[in-house]
Amino acid sequence: MAFGKKQNPPTDPVSLAQAQQQREQMEVEEAFRKGITALRDFIAPSSIEFKPNYFHLGTRFARTYYVFGYPRQLYTGWLSGMVNLDEVIDLSMFIYPVESQIVLENLRKKVGQLEAGLQIDAEKGRVRDPGKQAAIMDAEEMRDKLQVGEERFFRFGLYFTLYANSMDELEFVSHKVESILGQQLVYSKPATSQQEQALNSTIPQFTDQLQIRRNMSTGALSTSFPFTSADLSQDNGILYGINMHNSGLVIFDRFTLENSNSTVFAKSGAGKSFAVKLEALRSMMFGTEVFIIDPENEYQRMCDAVGGAYVRLSLNSATRINPFDLPKVVDTEEADNALRSNLITLHGLLRLMMGGAQAQMLSGAGNQVVAPALTPVEEADLDAALIETYAKAGITNDPLTHTGTPPTITDLYDTLLHMGGTGPQLAQRLRKYTSGTFAGIFSQQSNIDIDNPMVVFNVRDLEDELRPVAMYIVLNYIWNKTKTDQKRRILIVDEAWQLMKYEDSANFLFSLAKRARKYNLGVTTISQDVEDFMGSRMGRAIVANASMQLLLKQSPSAVDVLSDVFKLTSEEKKRLSQFPVGQGLFFAGQNHVHIQITASPTETGLISTNPQQVQAATGQQGEINKPEGTIDLANRLYPGV
Repeated sequence: MAFGKKQNPPTDPVSLAQAQQQREQMEVEEAFRKGITALRDFIAPSSIEFKPNYFHLGTRFARTYYVFGYPRQLYTGWLSGMVNLDEVIDLSMFIYPVESQIVLENLRKKVGQLEAGLQIDAEKGRVRDPGKQAAIMDAEEMRDKLQVGEERFFRFGLYFTLYANSMDELEFVSHKVESILGQQLVYSKPATSQQEQALNSTIPQFTDQLQIRRNMSTGALSTSFPFTSADLSQDNGILYGINMHNSGLVIFDRFTLENSNSTVFAKSGAGKSFAVKLEALRSMMFGTEVFIIDPENEYQRMCDAVGGAYVRLSLNSATRINPFDLPKVVDTEEADNALRSNLITLHGLLRLMMGGAQAQMLSGAGNQVVAPALTPVEEADLDAALIETYAKAGITNDPLTHTGTPPTITDLYDTLLHMGGTGPQLAQRLRKYTSGTFAGIFSQQSNIDIDNPMVVFNVRDLEDELRPVAMYIVLNYIWNKTKTDQKRRILIVDEAWQLMKYEDSANFLFSLAKRARKYNLGVTTISQDVEDFMGSRMGRAIVANASMQLLLKQSPSAVDVLSDVFKLTSEEKKRLSQFPVGQGLFFAGQNHVHIQITASPTETGLISTNPQQVQAATGQQGEINKPEGTIDLANRLYPGV
């Protein structure tokens, strides 16, 4: 048996040389390994210096706290205020289970001590101590729950580390976090002279070197669940997307807010039209009617798929809209003011038509006009001509006369031409809309009376000079229809910056947004030129009167403007220029979340303007585009659901 026999070192010269060679090779490999950059070299800070109540971590300042005091009762989500704080915080929890039998024995002894103390106080005639009685009640309740297994017992340690770029910022963040916890009677202290041990307790290596713990039951411990975040969801509404904070769903009904207006800002290609079309498509399935002003022919495929009405406005089309039409309102007060209200609207329209782009365009400050479109005398003559034109058609302030055939711009031209004062000059400025280049489209009686859940007005083929006028007239037409028949409706104004360039059209859009709530109308304004939109006084007012906003990826120059308007944090401001396509910030009332706009493949085929996605969805779209009126919208979009 050779067990335990001592092995002698090799004495053979060859063996000695091999052993020496192996040792040298190992030394080389060890030196090589030391020179390789490892993972710890990437994550390790450049330096660390510990002070009594804070420490330097590279170029940053940090401080670790421990929680030592809790109230008698904790409520669910008491940590959410700190978790949702837009600060860099490392949070560490240590939970130690305790055997129930040991806890029951300790509670029995504790109850005995408390009851003995109460009895001694009573014998000595002392005032009743409510604290002792509350402690007895809590201990007895805990004993009962532990006995039947309803509760378990734990020891709980909570530590957190705060980070900042300067000492002043660290003090500010520390005060903010301590205040948030202190409001709930949760008390914390910095780990004075133990910052190194405290840091080791909060980094992810599961070492509790502070060992500052508090007894808690299962119910109390469950309230400290840290994975809470901003939530924006309702029982009713449509799906807007996925909440990127917690992977929940953003389901919301915009008509439950103070007003149902919405604004969408994004740079070109960031997905703003995609998001708005998706909202329109899903809103229709809940009975909401949708009006769309389409300046770039982006909505036709979706409109055709759902059986909507597509109105193409151009100088060559047969479509005619008369801006002199009056709404057929039922409400007595609205009927009495119908003519006066339409006259005010016509004043703005005619200033836009006769003033010209140079006279009406706002300055860079957004609060001043380069030159007045009409002088006060011309304004007065125009007002008199409008009233006379309606009177010639038999229409007065009496609501009973409003059912007659309204006049047209051609009638106004004749009135101006044959009246005194500045009338003939005004008629000359109006002639191009009656018998000149732009004649026909807005100078004849309306030949559309649309009753459809989706109506798209395409203004792409109109000349640049005529496009703001067309958008103004279409908005007025939609507004009159809204006042005539009040239903839940959404009005989408794409590329709204084109209206914001002119004072009268901007005023009209603002007035529409301000009064829409009364008529159950939600106005959605979309713009990619944030600076132009927000540079206008009316543009800022429209944003202020919208309870819902969607901010997708922005250009760096627009981020500063939106940051000031929406009071974004530094982190949100940084993300706003880095969001991928389809992601952004979704604001609804006082809440906002980071959202990912998500659509089904069928929806994507209908609403996407990406050539590859459109081509991939061609096969599915062919089936959807069949004009089968008996198939409802939900079945066509979601077959088999």
